[in-house]
Amino acid sequence: MQVAIPHNLGREEVRRRLQENGHQIGDNMPGGMAEITTSWPTEDRMALSITAMGQALTGTIDIEDEQVLFEMILPPALGFLKPIVEGAIADQGRRMLEPPKE
Repeated sequence: MQVAIPHNLGREEVRRRLQENGHQIGDNMPGGMAEITTSWPTEDRMALSITAMGQALTGTIDIEDEQVLFEMILPPALGFLKPIVEGAIADQGRRMLEPPKE
């Protein structure tokens, strides 16, 4: 599953915001019981693993010039949640790219 979020921030600014806000990725998980692990295998790719409710999701976030591309692998048992997960990724992704509130 892929979700693209457009931006006009420049790669360096997107990278900075993702590094600062990456911990928010699990905020939309029910019950707040998600464990998030992130790493940066390359300068423009964040790898992530989310474990929640006995299920593991893995994916990547690729920073491109005009969009951020979230790609998540849903286990077959969670396939029916695809529209909900896509919406949550789009919503949370936009929030992660917003400037910090003062």
